[in-house]
Amino acid sequence: MREQIRFAVLGPVSAWRGTAEVDLGPPQQRAVLGALLIAEGAQVRVGELVDALWGTAPPASAVGSVRTYVHRLRRALDDALLIRSVGDAYVVRALPQDLDLAAFRELVARSERSRQAGNLRDAVVHLRAGLALWRGPALSGVRSAWARAQRERLERLRLSALETRLALELDLGGHAQAAPELAALVGAHPLDERFREMLMLALYRSGRQSTALEAYTEARELLAEELGVDPGPGLQRLYERILRADPELLPRPAAPTPAEPAQGRADRVEDLPAAQEAAVAVAVPGAAESGVDDSQPVREASAHSCPPAIDRTSPTPPVPAQLPAALAGFVGRDDQLAQATALLPEDGDAPSVTVLVGGTAGVGKTAFAVHWARRIAARFPDGQLYVNLRGFDPVTDPVSPGQALRTLLAALGADQRELPQDEDALAARLRTVLTGRRVLILLDNARDAGQVRPLLPGAPGCLTIVTSRNRLGGLVAVDGAHPVHLDVLSAREGHELLVRRLGAARVAAEPKAVRMIVELCAGLPLALAVTAARAAGRPAFPLAALAAELAEGHGSLDAFTDTDQVADVRTVLSWSYQALSPAAARLFRLLALHPGPDVSPAAAASLAGLGLPATRNLLTELVHTRLVDEPAPGRYASHDLLRAHAGELAAEMDSPEELTAARRRMLDHYLHGAHAAAELTDLTRDRISLREPSDGVRCAQFSAAEQATAWFETERAVLVAVLRQASAHHFDVHAWQLAWCVEHYLGRQGLWHELGVTLRTALVSAERLGDPTALAHIHRGLAQAESYAKHIKEAHRHIERAIALFGEVGDLPALTECHRQFSVVLEVQGDLEGALEHHRLALELVGPDDSRLRSWILNGLGWYHTLLGRHREALMYCASALRLARAADDDYTLGHVLNSTGTAHHHLGAHEDAVAAFEESLLRFRQVGGVPWAEAHTLASLAETRSALGQPERARALLREAVRILDGIRHPDAGPLRAKVSALAVSRPAVKDRARAG
Repeated sequence: MREQIRFAVLGPVSAWRGTAEVDLGPPQQRAVLGALLIAEGAQVRVGELVDALWGTAPPASAVGSVRTYVHRLRRALDDALLIRSVGDAYVVRALPQDLDLAAFRELVARSERSRQAGNLRDAVVHLRAGLALWRGPALSGVRSAWARAQRERLERLRLSALETRLALELDLGGHAQAAPELAALVGAHPLDERFREMLMLALYRSGRQSTALEAYTEARELLAEELGVDPGPGLQRLYERILRADPELLPRPAAPTPAEPAQGRADRVEDLPAAQEAAVAVAVPGAAESGVDDSQPVREASAHSCPPAIDRTSPTPPVPAQLPAALAGFVGRDDQLAQATALLPEDGDAPSVTVLVGGTAGVGKTAFAVHWARRIAARFPDGQLYVNLRGFDPVTDPVSPGQALRTLLAALGADQRELPQDEDALAARLRTVLTGRRVLILLDNARDAGQVRPLLPGAPGCLTIVTSRNRLGGLVAVDGAHPVHLDVLSAREGHELLVRRLGAARVAAEPKAVRMIVELCAGLPLALAVTAARAAGRPAFPLAALAAELAEGHGSLDAFTDTDQVADVRTVLSWSYQALSPAAARLFRLLALHPGPDVSPAAAASLAGLGLPATRNLLTELVHTRLVDEPAPGRYASHDLLRAHAGELAAEMDSPEELTAARRRMLDHYLHGAHAAAELTDLTRDRISLREPSDGVRCAQFSAAEQATAWFETERAVLVAVLRQASAHHFDVHAWQLAWCVEHYLGRQGLWHELGVTLRTALVSAERLGDPTALAHIHRGLAQAESYAKHIKEAHRHIERAIALFGEVGDLPALTECHRQFSVVLEVQGDLEGALEHHRLALELVGPDDSRLRSWILNGLGWYHTLLGRHREALMYCASALRLARAADDDYTLGHVLNSTGTAHHHLGAHEDAVAAFEESLLRFRQVGGVPWAEAHTLASLAETRSALGQPERARALLREAVRILDGIRHPDAGPLRAKVSALAVSRPAVKDRARAG
């Protein structure tokens, strides 16, 4: 009878028949066998073998060479059926116990089961036996990028087992024996804080406190120099505990080993084959109690020595460990990892848990799921299963639930020939097999809930991780899945990803280029990975050159192309787009016209020329496919690369006429909405007239000033971006009128720089139109913005130009308003007499029927008399303004006039009268609503009077309330007022002074 062949990849790729090593031929031939063995029973396509041997530049004869190598391997192994052909793929028929990698996984799993049973000594023995199977770096002698990646993956697996073994030995009191090994590991892996932390603990427990503290200092200096970061929280906490000699750090007495059951266990050390027992390499504290002779020396294995034989008689079925390799460059996601981990079943009796990892294409769902699954795999000692459901595969159909069930059951040891054909029966069989087991199942790339639902285990203590670019709301609503959403990476995380891929030194050398690359990649992990791969392939190129290349192609995806479809950003995004209905696909394309950062359903409906209900349904479809996200209720957004993809599709599929019409509808939506909001919140300026909106435009409607202010706050960034786009695309009327609509809101929010930039953009459009009315309005607005910025010369130039233009067109109300604005410019300049004179000119110009504007001018005259110290005259003008405002029952105007009145009373020493005026002013502003800045400054004025009345606590409370309101609208005057709270120095802020004149 022919002897069974055993294989090894944990070192040089080798094979043995009995004790005789098989000659596997040249390195390339060994590499083919290594690739087949690393797959651990999975099929490996010929193309994958070509990639493994030659990477991205294979010779023309590559496929033929691979087939020749396989033929020769079959002859060398003297078994034509050992390497089977399956279509265009090969698979090795070796049993799990005949491969050292599989044996290593089994021993790690046994160790975890022993650990969970409380038998730490056996857990250490299993790990030592598993680590003894390593005869050097995995796949030694195989030279290719694929082999390097596999070596790194398996080395992480070895280090994880080594870390666990050392941690267990420390728990068992083996700190003295572990310290030298840990010191060597820290030397080999100086940036790995896990080993550093264990070394510090081992040194401290060995009575070497100062050496433990030196190890921390060395880590801190090294991390700062290499990565520019501080030690992690775990290392810092241990350092602090060592400093205060925390008694909890001292070793505890070892717990007694649990008694063995009468029938014995498959995990007992005695059940290991003799060769594996001999491989246990070091003394384990108390090893004699576990049947291990710690006096035996370590068995040294030569590079090609026969690996320990693997037990075939153990009754324990093979434990599946199918998780893919973790991504070497995985970064960040700390919040999502914590959220997911908090959902884990705490014990074997807890209900099974399903975690749904969602996010747009290319955001790293699979990388996250695999990274998390590997971190928590030890909690599921009965196996970790993986199935790629291929929900969006461009070549093959999605995996059917029946096919997936058969794959899972086969991995759990079921005989395929005995499985039922019915899908429901297969699902029931899976639930039965999983009963009493703690298993992790990773279902990758699911298309819909129907594909996933039959695969969910009913057994307590199991975990199912599902990844999908679709939202799978039914899985959440019906099956109780817990969603974990992944967004694009932050700037910090994107930087860290590039550090991992390109090295800290190269990234640190060009910080500006790195920031630019992260920004141009929109934080999308796939785009960053593609870019990093290009940079890695051109090590002599500066990163600035790559950043410039990305910037040159910004707005397209040309910079993120790759011959591998899985790594080509455009291709990956297209798989989601192709799943859309035609109407949703059109909306997705048109959303590229929207300048962002987010869009409302009404704006999207206007873009598409559709009704709101239909648009909401289409947005739901886009959210479902993750082509659009809903970061806040009723707000929809996409990252820049998705927008670029949509723009490319729009240019390809939609006519220029259709795109122009859609852009006009969008601009009409925002212009008419902003005008309606300004009508309710800006009650002093003369009005402008708009053209009727285009057909299909959904205009915002407001019933109160609070609604209008809230709309401005929500849409502020969008409005500024829309105005820029309107001017850039020569929609010049929209541009200048939109600037008029947002001018008052931006000014009262203290956003003076933003106001200036917006108005200067609008000025370009107004000059292009040559419309004197448009130019006059924009120049007047710029005068206000420049006066706020203390650019007095520029403010003078703009207001004089506005007065001349309004004079030319004969717009008397606007001309009157310009003189009021000139007063504000002169007030900021310090010319109070000049400001008073322009208000007198305004009073002469105001029409007899314009009672509101007259009351505002009279209020301004009162205010400037107060600033000049003429408080009794000020009260006369304010009284006239009050009569007009009360007759009109105009709360907004009354609020301002009463504020001016209270200020005059305060300076005359009539503090009770001042309090009454300020309190009524507050009441009027609150009745109007939507004027928080006016309310806050009135509170500050009232605080000043309360202080003068000897009521400092009441004054301080009023100031705190004013600061709270200004903080809520992010107004710059919040800072000066906050400084006055503690000192109670309630001098009036500059903006409040300007507010008096309107």
